[in-house]
Amino acid sequence: MRAEIIAVGSEMLTPLKVDTNSLFITGRLNEIGLDVAAKTVVGDDRALLADVVRQALARAEVVLLTGGLGPTADDVTREAVADALGLPLDEDAAIVQRLEQRFGRRGLTMPANNRKQALVPRGAVIVPNEKGTAPGLVMARDGRLVVLLPGPPRELEPMVEHVVREHLAAFAGPFRLFRRVLRTTGRSESQVDALVQPIYARWTSWPTPIQTTILASPGQIELHLAVRAADASQAQQVLDAATQEIASALGPTLFAVGDRRLEEVVGELLRAQGLTIATAESCTGGLLASRLTDVAGSSDYVERGVVCYSNRAKADLLGVPEATLGEHGAVSEPVAVAMARGIRERAGTDLGVGITGIAGPGGGSAAKPVGTVVLALAWADGERVQTSWFPGERDQVKFFSSQAALDMVRRRLLGV
Repeated sequence: MRAEIIAVGSEMLTPLKVDTNSLFITGRLNEIGLDVAAKTVVGDDRALLADVVRQALARAEVVLLTGGLGPTADDVTREAVADALGLPLDEDAAIVQRLEQRFGRRGLTMPANNRKQALVPRGAVIVPNEKGTAPGLVMARDGRLVVLLPGPPRELEPMVEHVVREHLAAFAGPFRLFRRVLRTTGRSESQVDALVQPIYARWTSWPTPIQTTILASPGQIELHLAVRAADASQAQQVLDAATQEIASALGPTLFAVGDRRLEEVVGELLRAQGLTIATAESCTGGLLASRLTDVAGSSDYVERGVVCYSNRAKADLLGVPEATLGEHGAVSEPVAVAMARGIRERAGTDLGVGITGIAGPGGGSAAKPVGTVVLALAWADGERVQTSWFPGERDQVKFFSSQAALDMVRRRLLGV
């Protein structure tokens, strides 16, 4: 069973406003087994909105609209839906009375234009709004449901819970959608897909088919698995087996099952092993330390971070030999190793990380183009160093560098 969401409001067709309600709605619909097949943003145009509603009803069993239920002339959702369904609008006296009482409690007289919010398409079920003035509406038509919800999230979210409980759960039937997210780093989207595609191609014919989606985001690739089932334990067993297959194919590049970030995974490993870490950063400007300390409780394992942007800072704060800087340049493996060793020794930690590179847009050369980054990790009796090239603008190079550094630490902690 499919659903479509229509966000109403001309402001969301500008850079000034973003539709976030659909994210909350999608999550709740997925939990009761409804797939969101499409999301549309429509301006305050009554005729256009009515046409979009008709199209959505031809494709989906449930259509939810958010916004456009206010008292002003540009709030046209009720009228457009009534047009699309061929229904007259009737004023509901109980809604008018509730609105008058709401204004009266504040010592105000209700403006005449608020009566517009009492207009109800004939036959619609009214959903009370305890947080605002615009009631929600639910309409059944030819085996389909149309749901009208207010735009402000504080009003919409409790109303969604009511609509799901009282109307959509039974309508959707016994099946629910169960999801699993796997996160990997260190490979491109096409590389990950080449590894796992032969596996999830088989899942379409399983007794319980698995839907799969691969998503690329900065520094990582996500695999989203979804199973529709009436039995939660059965769904989890299917997802467990699928996860095990994917994990075997991806190997150590798989860093999390679920919504954990890489810095959280690294933090858990450091805490579990009773180890501490310090960072020395040049091109990333403290981003690695920031990500590590974004995790609550990171004071258990993060001792300090130093931003040593200039050669003088690398020499003064970390003890990088000036001869090494002069011979190899700041962006080099010997300097990165010296940075990692220097911060580890000065901080007295188990691990030290050094990052140096060229984030751009200037400063590159034929031998060391923009995006060249050197990462080093030092510990009591050894170190590891790698030179990488990361694409993109300055902020992307910095993020990719911090991601690769975190992954280097993770692999060391896992003994990979």
